[in-house]
Amino acid sequence: MRLLRALVLPIAFLALTTFTYAQSHTAEADAIRAVLDKQVVDWNRGDIESFAVGYKNSPDILFMGQPISRGYAQMLNTYRKGYSTKEKMGTLSFTALEVQPLDERFATVTGNFHLERTAAGGGNADGYFLLVFEKTSAGWKIVRDATTVPPKKNGQ
Repeated sequence: MRLLRALVLPIAFLALTTFTYAQSHTAEADAIRAVLDKQVVDWNRGDIESFAVGYKNSPDILFMGQPISRGYAQMLNTYRKGYSTKEKMGTLSFTALEVQPLDERFATVTGNFHLERTAAGGGNADGYFLLVFEKTSAGWKIVRDATTVPPKKNGQ
């Protein structure tokens, strides 16, 4: 009986710990997805300032797109210049999102984006991204954004 108890208690503890971790793991992933969902809504409403709230308002953030920008103000200016009209903004959607918590404070997200736009707005755009999120006192915020738009193939 002692042997059985010696085996059952550690296994029960491990199962409870794993279950608790999985629950918090899912809750954190859901919170991060909520940030991205809000960004899509804000973007599609034409509100770049609200969209940008998903980023940490810090001089340390890094946006690796075209061009590379450092800091919240530069990132926001890059968006304002590149998407100066609702037509250039188009309609944003994210697919294939994968949230990978790294620890209790950081997580990565990979996924694809699609911008549905008219020809006058720049035409459709597709690409993929790797985001690093940090859990801050204001919630999960993007601190690194590596967005890639592959070159268009001939005839597209």
